[in-house]
Amino acid sequence: MQTFTTKSPIIKDIIKALELSKDLFVSSILIGEPHTGKKSLLKKIFPSIPIVSATNKELIHSTLKISDEIIITNFDILDNIKEYDFENKKIIATANKIKNKNLIDEMFAFIYHMPSLQERPEDIDILAKYYLDKAIKDLSIKEIDVDIDKISIDLSNNTKTLKSSIYRYLIQKDMNIDEIKNALYEYLYNHLEGNNSYREHIHIYEEPLIKAGLDKFSSQLKLSSILGINRNTLRKKIQEHNLDA
Repeated sequence: MQTFTTKSPIIKDIIKALELSKDLFVSSILIGEPHTGKKSLLKKIFPSIPIVSATNKELIHSTLKISDEIIITNFDILDNIKEYDFENKKIIATANKIKNKNLIDEMFAFIYHMPSLQERPEDIDILAKYYLDKAIKDLSIKEIDVDIDKISIDLSNNTKTLKSSIYRYLIQKDMNIDEIKNALYEYLYNHLEGNNSYREHIHIYEEPLIKAGLDKFSSQLKLSSILGINRNTLRKKIQEHNLDA
């Protein structure tokens, strides 16, 4: 059975409503932004109903011939609805947006709106921990100390960017010095140009060096001693890199 865990009251209400209509021969649609878990939620509730993407028109036609029930993902990109034999069929669908409200109202008895991750902060922690465990396993990372609260999580594209934030963080945290050098080499190889590249790119080294030192030692005096530079020089570089905010 598909795993889908939530603490969001809104999602719990959607699940409850879908469960109640599970045995009814009526059609439902779940509308929301991409990567909010619409497909996973439906797979959990309707595990035996075949799932077909709206991008595969031939498979939709063939599935409708052998099944009275079908889950269609990305329903909003499905064109020429009249060419499909939806008569006496139970259609469960997902859509990223509503393109034809009248058609949606006509076809579906139940219309649910899936909130984005920004609208359900209760689920961010659950998903972050899930992807963290998965990333550690996928990347074969061992004995790594991770404070999940220190990961800068991007929710701009829901679970897609949340997942990439965690994988990127772990890759960066687990890199050795040779891998860091290789990453810098690739970046610099593709960006070195002009007549003043040394000055333009020195911040790639200086900025993280000073920021890490400030975060680690919380003292400009101590950091200037550790770096072996004058305190006024350090202060100037902190201002230059906007690290005194």
